[in-house]
Amino acid sequence: MSSRAALTEETAHDFLVKACEQVRVDPTDAKLVRLGSNAVYRLAEPVIVRISRDADTVENVTRQVQVARWLEQAGYPATRALDVDQPVDADGHPATFWVSVSESEKYAPIRQVADLIRRLHDLEPPSFTLPAAQPFADLDNRLSVLANLDTADADFLRELIGELRNRYDTLEFPLPPGVIHGDANVGNVILSRDGDPVLIDLDGFAVGPREWDLVQTALFYERFGWHTEEEYRTFVDVYGFDIMSWSGYRVLAGYREISMTLWLAGKADADEKAAAEVHKRVESIRSGGSRRDWAPF
Repeated sequence: MSSRAALTEETAHDFLVKACEQVRVDPTDAKLVRLGSNAVYRLAEPVIVRISRDADTVENVTRQVQVARWLEQAGYPATRALDVDQPVDADGHPATFWVSVSESEKYAPIRQVADLIRRLHDLEPPSFTLPAAQPFADLDNRLSVLANLDTADADFLRELIGELRNRYDTLEFPLPPGVIHGDANVGNVILSRDGDPVLIDLDGFAVGPREWDLVQTALFYERFGWHTEEEYRTFVDVYGFDIMSWSGYRVLAGYREISMTLWLAGKADADEKAAAEVHKRVESIRSGGSRRDWAPF
């Protein structure tokens, strides 16, 4: 990868044009959908382009394409990588190209979410090597964002992460380990133009405890109220296991709350609303208070 410029709204379009030239697709009238860890563009033709912020992600984006090809060969309904040689280097930023399944993001019903997770867990592993899930290593890599918080909140989160890490190391998982999505939840299963469910966001694929693909649905129901009891019971019935019946659920749920909070803490230095939301979240975790008022970001 070459020396790279920062990924901003101004530079991202230039990277897009250079990436599109290499795979011979037309960037005219491309629309910037999102600018975060990736710049995500929707082209005039049904193609999504993701331009990574960091060249160090080239291994990860290469694996995303491998995962997409594997799932396609298995006939599994996931986002498809465009049939081009990728990723490509856009001035030091890896770019990938994906078939757009819909012009809007409509989330699948919870029954279909559970079915896709179950079907994923039933697949034979791919021929290439997936990384082992290392959830606390992922948290460690993000601890620098604690500098954006006041000292008391930062110290509390560090201590809590240490406690959860120790408890996690003693867990006995009831489900057999295997291939996991890593961030499975209703937000990552969208409906295609034909109304069929499609799994998206393949960057967290790994081998590890399958409970990680169940915890967010339980958390969204139990603590946030984003799923109804009926929806959660449907999820459990379709998948075939209730993670909330397992004693280790609270450890995984606590991890997910911290992960969501650290992600938002990354925005806290430049966004007063994000900073206030992070403080509110930390207070609710510290006090054991309700999470029902956690605002989406």
